[in-house]
Amino acid sequence: MAHDPGVAELLRGDLADLEDLDERRMFGALGFMWGGHLLCAALAEGAMIRVGKPGMEAALALPGVAPMRTGAREMGGFVAVSPDGLADDAARDALLRLARACVEALPAR
Repeated sequence: MAHDPGVAELLRGDLADLEDLDERRMFGALGFMWGGHLLCAALAEGAMIRVGKPGMEAALALPGVAPMRTGAREMGGFVAVSPDGLADDAARDALLRLARACVEALPAR
């Protein structure tokens, strides 16, 4: 499974102001690492965004957002965003603000 280059470009533009942003291919996705922590990833369809467990309720209230699952297992603190959800600039901005807050609260690597 390859990532969607359009989603990658969209995320890349939204995160352009971050220092220490690194892109890393992982499991067919393109992960965006900030300060050594996974912030989000472009998937084959949509994106995965790390909002943290405290940010889950706010994230799930946004359009096109669902808990991230791998098989039958839910990944706590991560959400899946559909292509339609990513097209909503306000929702995408809110999700990436949650992601930045989550990663800023993590210990330095």
